[in-house]
Amino acid sequence: MHLSALLDFDAVPLDTDDAVSVLLDVTAPEREEDTARPPATLQVVLDRSGSMGGSRLDGAVRALLGLVDRLAPSDNFGVVSFNEQARVEIPAGPLTDRAETRRRIRALRAGGGTDLSSGLLRGVQEARRAGGDRGATLLLISDGHANQGVTAHDLLQQVASDAYAHGVTTTTLGYGLGFDEALLGAVADGGAGSALFAEDPDTAGGLIAQEAEYLLAKTAQAVSLRIPVGPRLRAVGVVGEMPSHRLPDGSVVVEFGDFHSGESRRLLLRLEVPGLSSLGTVTVTALEATYVDPATLTTYTATLPVTVNVVPGEQAASRVPRPEVRTEESLQRAQTAKREAGEALRRGDRDTAADILDRARRDLGGPAGSGGPAGYGAPAPPEVAAQSAELGLMAERARTDDASRTSKTLYASQSGYSRKRGRGQAPADASGRDGVIRGEQTDRGRPAPDPAPPAAGGRGPGAAAGPPQDTEPPRHG
Repeated sequence: MHLSALLDFDAVPLDTDDAVSVLLDVTAPEREEDTARPPATLQVVLDRSGSMGGSRLDGAVRALLGLVDRLAPSDNFGVVSFNEQARVEIPAGPLTDRAETRRRIRALRAGGGTDLSSGLLRGVQEARRAGGDRGATLLLISDGHANQGVTAHDLLQQVASDAYAHGVTTTTLGYGLGFDEALLGAVADGGAGSALFAEDPDTAGGLIAQEAEYLLAKTAQAVSLRIPVGPRLRAVGVVGEMPSHRLPDGSVVVEFGDFHSGESRRLLLRLEVPGLSSLGTVTVTALEATYVDPATLTTYTATLPVTVNVVPGEQAASRVPRPEVRTEESLQRAQTAKREAGEALRRGDRDTAADILDRARRDLGGPAGSGGPAGYGAPAPPEVAAQSAELGLMAERARTDDASRTSKTLYASQSGYSRKRGRGQAPADASGRDGVIRGEQTDRGRPAPDPAPPAAGGRGPGAAAGPPQDTEPPRHG
C-alpha cells in the first residue's frame, strides 16, 4: 500500500493555534499478471417485488447470467431474493454447476411488496457463511422503497456496518426512478461500498458487470485509515463525504472499503494544531493505513508521519497555500453540495437545490474552462473543469428536469467521486510535487518515506517526511 500526503502550508506559527489541510493519496498494490487470484465471494440480494416485473427483472437476470460466465468454479456465488420475505434462490458456494445456477436465475419471478431488510439480513448471513475469513462482496439491487420489515435508514445502515466489521462489503444499485436513494446510500455507506444508479436495464447490466470486475481484481480489502490525536494534534476533520467515525480517544477512522489492483483514491483532512512552543520540524501525527491482503489473509499496517515546520509568526504570515490542496478542498465541498442539493430536491425545493449547485460551481471557478479558486489560470485542470461543467448542468436540471432523476444522478455522482474516484485511472504520480510526503509499505508493514526536499528561500520543509517510523509488524488475520 502506497501513501503520499501534501500539506497546504509549509509552516505553522510559533505558539499559535492553527489548522492545516492534508491531501492524502492511497494506492493499492498491483497484482502481477501471472499471479493467481484468490477465490472471491459475491452474494447478490435481488428485489423481486412487483415493481421489478418486466424489463427490470429481465435485465437483472441477463446481468446475473453474465456474472455466472465471468466467475471461476472456485469462486463463491449466491443469490437471495426478496419481496414480502427473503428467499435463498442459490445458496452461496463454489460455482461448480453452472447449468443449475443459470436455471435458477432464469426462474426468478416478480410480485409482492418490498421487505428490503429481510433480503439484506439473509444475504449477509449467506455472505458471511460462504466468505469466511476471506470476506465477501454483497450487491443489493432494488427499484423501490422499503415498505415492510425494518425501514429506518439508520438501522439498515447499521446492519451493513456490522456486516462490514465481519468482512462483508456492501454495494447498492438503485434501479429506475422509484427507489429510495437516501436509504440505499446509507446502506452503501455502512457497508463501505459503492452507491450506484441505473435508470434502464442496459445501464444496470453494465454496472453489475463492472462491480464484478472490481471484485475479481481486488488486491486490498477492509482498508481503513486511522488519524491519531495527541498533544500536537487537537482534532481531525474529514472534508467531503467519506464516511468516518470518531474513537473514544478522539482519533478518527475512515473506512475506504476494498481496492482493486493499482486503484488510487484521495482523502482531504483538516488537522487542528495547538500552539507549538519549539521552532523547527515537528511530527503532529502519524497516519495509519491498515488493510488485508486477500491472497494471504495477512493484515498490514503502513504508517506515514505528518510533520509541520514551526516558524516565527511574522514568517508564517507570508505563507501561501498550495493550490493543489485548496482546489481539492473545493472539489470535496462540491460533493457535499451535491448531497445537499439532492436532499432539497427530495423536499420539493428546486430553487434551493439549484442555488446550492450554482454556488459550488462558482467556488470551483465559474464556467468550465476558467480558472479555479486555487489560483489556476485558464484553462482549469481537467478535473476542475469537469466538475464545474457537471455542477452547472445539474443546476439547470434541478430547475427543469424530473426532480427524482436529478436527485438520483446527484446521489450516484457524489458517491462515485468520494468512494471510487481512482477506478479506471492510473495511480497518481506525486514524484514531482514539492513538499510531498511519500511512504511505501515494506514487507514488515513499515513505510519507507522519501527524503525531505531541501529548504529553499528560508522556508522550512513543511510537509517533508521525518525519519521512518517503526510500526507494529503485520498482523495475521
